[in-house]
Amino acid sequence: MVNKRGVSLVPVGAAILLLSLGIACVASAGGNEQPLCDVGADYALGLEHYSEAIRLHTEVVRKRPDDALALYHLGFAEGMVGNRAVELREYQRAAALGLRNWDLFLNVGLAQLENGDLDAATHSLRRAVLLGEDHPESHFNLALVCERLRMRSARCWRRCN
Repeated sequence: MVNKRGVSLVPVGAAILLLSLGIACVASAGGNEQPLCDVGADYALGLEHYSEAIRLHTEVVRKRPDDALALYHLGFAEGMVGNRAVELREYQRAAALGLRNWDLFLNVGLAQLENGDLDAATHSLRRAVLLGEDHPESHFNLALVCERLRMRSARCWRRCN
């Protein structure tokens, strides 16, 4: 892809993409802006190169063990390759460090649901709904858990209402 002068626009597009990823990876912690993820690691995650994303996010976490967003991304990548126990552990570490994204709790709830822990899944999915009430996937998955609880017993159903 070139402009009218014959100059390639690919490097410009790539630079804009990397810059936008870098901007997206800045979060506020106690009023101080600090990067909480790595552009290259998140780029691998975005491309669904999960083994590379795991390797790069593991390195980020090794250097910055209090990087909650990197832990969340590491957990997500681990879950995508089927490492459910590691996925849930990294999500829980991210939450313990104060990450409060609706999608973190959605993914925690889904991992708990897959593990058959309906009570924990209910709690996590409720948090996802509270943090992101305009995201229907949280409501939908909470309803699925509640339906499974209802099927288990009428007493359990009351926990969801």
